[in-house]
Amino acid sequence: MPAPAMTLDAFRAWAASEDFPESGKVTYYAGRVVFDMSPQQYYTHLAVLEAINSTIGVLVRQLDTGRYFPDGGWLTNDAADVSNEPDAMFVSWRSFESGRFAMKHGDQEDSPQMVGAPDWVCEVLSDASVEKDTVVLREAYHKAGIPEYWMLDARGEQVDFKLLIAGEQGYAEAPADGDGWRRSPVFGREFHLSRDRDRVNRWRYCLAHR
Repeated sequence: MPAPAMTLDAFRAWAASEDFPESGKVTYYAGRVVFDMSPQQYYTHLAVLEAINSTIGVLVRQLDTGRYFPDGGWLTNDAADVSNEPDAMFVSWRSFESGRFAMKHGDQEDSPQMVGAPDWVCEVLSDASVEKDTVVLREAYHKAGIPEYWMLDARGEQVDFKLLIAGEQGYAEAPADGDGWRRSPVFGREFHLSRDRDRVNRWRYCLAHR
């Protein structure tokens, strides 16, 4: 366990050590360390990410607009004093080329540090991550200069899809039309997230775009 208050450099050093947890998610923001060690639920978390990955990942590849990073990429932004592992990220070629975002390779070529500001981040809420995703990371991602933040919550009777666009004072939710479509400035598309029951009566999700 790290000290109750620490610096970003100290957190980076701890994250690279053998003492860092091998499971769960650990977030550093402005001297505070937030632990989420609960197992990820399949039908309200992993199945949602499956829909995001299969749609956004394919769309980015088809349009050749940048790189899509599914769950597992570690992001650090010095200006916002934040370091964490988003559920998904997208970085445009322009952000790579301008230096807004970089993948810095150290001793381990296959484990680069992702530093800077991606164009888009996504978090899927769980019971243990509500405050982190809706308060801590919403503030941190905006300070980091990330233009678009998606927050998805599938724990209730309806799927809550918040498409947040950065403004001067914080993120504002993009309005939905009468059928629930929301427009993403980053991807230049409208998106709609829905779910239904499969043949064994379990939730499955569909992220449509137009």
